[in-house]
Amino acid sequence: MGIARRDLLRWGAGTGGAAAVGSLFGPVSSATARTAASSATPGGLPTDSWMSRLDGSLSLLDLTVPGTHDSCCQNPWYGTEWSHTQNWGIPQQLQEGVRFLDIRCNGLEGAPDELGIYHADNYQHIRLQDVLDQCRSFLAAHPGETVLMRLRNERAGGQSLDDPEFQRRVNHYLDGLGYRGMFHFYGWPTLGTARGKVVLLADFANPWGLIDWSSGQNDWFDTQDVWQIGGTDALGDKGRYITAQFDKAFLNPAYPRMFVNFLSYAGGYWPKSSSQTLMDRTVYPYLVARTRQRARFGIVPMDFPDFHVNVLQMLIDKNFV
Repeated sequence: MGIARRDLLRWGAGTGGAAAVGSLFGPVSSATARTAASSATPGGLPTDSWMSRLDGSLSLLDLTVPGTHDSCCQNPWYGTEWSHTQNWGIPQQLQEGVRFLDIRCNGLEGAPDELGIYHADNYQHIRLQDVLDQCRSFLAAHPGETVLMRLRNERAGGQSLDDPEFQRRVNHYLDGLGYRGMFHFYGWPTLGTARGKVVLLADFANPWGLIDWSSGQNDWFDTQDVWQIGGTDALGDKGRYITAQFDKAFLNPAYPRMFVNFLSYAGGYWPKSSSQTLMDRTVYPYLVARTRQRARFGIVPMDFPDFHVNVLQMLIDKNFV
């Protein structure tokens, strides 16, 4: 699924295309579901500028960083409800305190130097330059913040790119389109160094010595991203993976890798349904029981933070209690 060059202007930079239609299914009702975000956390922190309240000498490794999974998959018409993971667009995610973005790219049909945002082979009608422009606008208005961005070669469908071609297009964005100056590339920085920049987490083959993503473990990351499990209680098992990763992060505050703990799960469930169950059964009770406990949980990506604003804000507050 692609878009011809003649259609590029129709989608427009910074908008991601036509306004997202409503979900095919509304939010599941529960004690942890909310449909409107607050502007401040329970700890009184403004969600749009919470990082600016932290000491710049802190390493990013010392933080809890709420994030989104498949950050641009906002519209079920660009795929189905199976690939619909977010209701907020990137600008609102950032405004509400999200600081990790999961950006997955294939080639853009009709635009031989460009990258489009995809979920597998489903084009999300937003280009990489739209996402970067949205981040740049937010950081210009909030210079005390940073954004951590996983940039992934999705390798799917007719617009799949091999390693050299993906690298060439990334370089086109950095130098041909002038985005290089907005990135931090090498090694985990302090928050002071990262402020005002996007920290690039490279989920694509490269010879450049970047911070290389891992969905398991490498020199940079320790990641829990279990998204498919057999057995009769898949969501119960996924919940146990989540709590084990939270516990590991809490018990190892000097660990030299970035913890990542995905709260999302696929495995045959609608994303809204699995997300709601995991939040109700596992994540919310775990965090509530440790409300006054500062923790370095690392990056915590989730689906539909608009339904789980309380969890998003509790994660922010973990940096301050």
